[in-house]
Amino acid sequence: MKKIAILFLLVILAAVGAVGCGKADEASTSKTLKIGIRGSESRTWDFVKEQAQKEGLSIELVQLNANVNPNTVLLEGDIDANAFQHVAFLDQFNQKNNSEIVPIGSTIIAPLGIYSDKYKKIEEIPDNAKIAVPNDDSNWGRSLVLLQEAGLIKVVDNFDGFGGADKIKENPKHLEIVPVDGATTPRVMKDVAASIINNGVAVEAGFLLKDSIFHESNTAKPYINIIATTKQNENREDLKKLVQIYQSKEVSDFITETYKGNYIPTQVKVEDLKNFKSAYASK
Repeated sequence: MKKIAILFLLVILAAVGAVGCGKADEASTSKTLKIGIRGSESRTWDFVKEQAQKEGLSIELVQLNANVNPNTVLLEGDIDANAFQHVAFLDQFNQKNNSEIVPIGSTIIAPLGIYSDKYKKIEEIPDNAKIAVPNDDSNWGRSLVLLQEAGLIKVVDNFDGFGGADKIKENPKHLEIVPVDGATTPRVMKDVAASIINNGVAVEAGFLLKDSIFHESNTAKPYINIIATTKQNENREDLKKLVQIYQSKEVSDFITETYKGNYIPTQVKVEDLKNFKSAYASK
């Protein structure tokens, strides 16, 4: 009888253990994803969150201001992924910090624009004019490429995509390039002939891309925006599902309708995102 009682107890314990494991597995699959974002795409991510909920994926959006680098927050383990940057910005961050943050999906292209409250055409910008540009190296470099595309300057041969006064090869109008914090580029327009404003910042300031006097093309591959995570998490199924939801037709239609051409949905293979070491050669 004693042996039977012990056997019965072991069966009960095994059953309880199985139930416990089941709950643990359920908890792991129902884990809430924390995604670090910035304000310019908050409407999109609110919609993505709703779509994800329908698919059984729980998302918490972590709003991060301009004083906090979402890549640093990601490396510290406080979020599972972030969505705020383009490929060139991520490449630069990884180089400077010896980190392994990787793109896991493309989101949008947000064309960079030249905005002015003084001039209506790029040709009207006079000699010796001041042009404000974002002061982080990747967007500074991106601005120089845009100014080159506009016919105002030429960058150095073998340009690496990063900004700096020494990256200008030809400056026939003797323009003064004024680097400022990217978030302030709309506010300094009154003090300069033109300001190069990141699209996300432009949206927050109430500008449409059509308000710019010149903007980059829709195929600026180094500047495709991405969802990124750490190397160790890139194959997580919940993150793959997140990318699929973002790249769905429903979300694409929402972006197109909401942002009126400021943001352009795009889908690029992850392998191609990782291999974007874009051509910045002088034209």
